[in-house]
Amino acid sequence: MPGALVRFALVAAVALAAPFGAFAQTAPSAGEIASYRGLHAAAARGDVAAIERLAAAGGLDARDGHGRTPLHVATFARQRGAAKALLAAGADHALLDDDRYDAVTIAAVADDDETLALLLAGGASAKLVTSRYDGTALIAAAHLGHDGVVRRLIAAGAPLDHVNNLHWTAMIESIVLGDGGQQHQATLAALLGAGASTALADRGGRTPLALARDRGYGAMVRMLEAAGAR
Repeated sequence: MPGALVRFALVAAVALAAPFGAFAQTAPSAGEIASYRGLHAAAARGDVAAIERLAAAGGLDARDGHGRTPLHVATFARQRGAAKALLAAGADHALLDDDRYDAVTIAAVADDDETLALLLAGGASAKLVTSRYDGTALIAAAHLGHDGVVRRLIAAGAPLDHVNNLHWTAMIESIVLGDGGQQHQATLAALLGAGASTALADRGGRTPLALARDRGYGAMVRMLEAAGAR
């Protein structure tokens, strides 16, 4: 249990520190973890045997006080064996918690490529609209510069040009919410290589190229120009 508590605390700290437009995920608190029973408790501690035993009685998609299912809890905790067991037992991977996040987006925000791969192999979708921003896992990962996760989501068919309610695409978020560094450059390269649109603009009519120029992100400007962006 102490290891699980540490993992949850780290995820919660990252969520609280996130800048505007990123995400507002709420990981289970230490108090919530301590109060869990049944499948939620088994998911938090990674008890595969208990999951297999308890799943037979149902409740795979039960919700805690924040709308989290056992699969959400296992994903937050990086309890991959538990996540795999829950999927095998028939847990619904498309359910959203009260913050409107599915397991795929939770793993994407955490830069947890291993859990993300497991979820996708278990039938989870990279195409869901999630979060209060009506975004996607790809948009969240692009904003954070999680380039490996971005590539995996693209390979899984994530919508490249989804526009969230801030009027930003994954490409735009990689620029306006990125730092112009290597990871965000690699993210932009992945999106360009996959054919994401360079023409979609923000609410002010600014294209990715204009936004990169505004921020002085020279490497990104050169990448966009090489891709024919205007």
